[in-house]
Amino acid sequence: MIEEKSREQILLELENKIGYNFMNKSLLNQALVHSSYSNENKEYKNKHNERLEFLGDAVLELVFSEFLYNDYKPKNEGFLTKFRSRLVCEKSFSKVADHFSLSDYLLLGKGEEITGGRSKDSIKADTFEALCGAMYLDGGFEAVKGFITPLLDSLINEIDDPKESFIDYKSILQEYFHKKRETEFKYILCKEEGLAHNKTFYMDVYLNSKAVGSGCGKNKKQAEQMAARDALIKFEVIDE
Repeated sequence: MIEEKSREQILLELENKIGYNFMNKSLLNQALVHSSYSNENKEYKNKHNERLEFLGDAVLELVFSEFLYNDYKPKNEGFLTKFRSRLVCEKSFSKVADHFSLSDYLLLGKGEEITGGRSKDSIKADTFEALCGAMYLDGGFEAVKGFITPLLDSLINEIDDPKESFIDYKSILQEYFHKKRETEFKYILCKEEGLAHNKTFYMDVYLNSKAVGSGCGKNKKQAEQMAARDALIKFEVIDE
């Protein structure tokens, strides 16, 4: 817990960390007030962050939905819904909260503090949602989108793992041609576009020196998977 600083200094420090300056500082402060603190301090009665958390959850879902809709065009509704549920979740938001050390700026009640509330994933995730709700009210949807976009790559890298529930197209392609004893695959990066924090990578997959599929993604691993998927479709191994 940050001490020996005024609340104004603490909020300014956080603004510098997140790269956004609130016009209405009271919104930022409210986003960082847990209900346990509100219950113990009369001046904060009914001024905790739960309503902002509710709003932030909805705004974040829209931010991620728009991103997935635009960047995963070949994917159907089922895939997009599944992917979004893994982005818009406690685990994901808790990690972002840790990135900005949001717990350090949170006002917690004594009881919650004693029981380790500052390190609870649920409280950290709720604080992040409340922060985004406050940002939405202060600067609109584009403000939240601008804040989230630089974080997307790291969040996707955390979950875009073939060992988990996504289809591992690369393994399917390898196994299919292994049966035919044609296993000389190579993935080659063709180009990359965009700013450093929001790049798109384009990858080709070669079988015996012949290009058999192309794909793009927000990281190289994702682009390889999409290239393998394209090859599988062309070889009529899968139908998506």
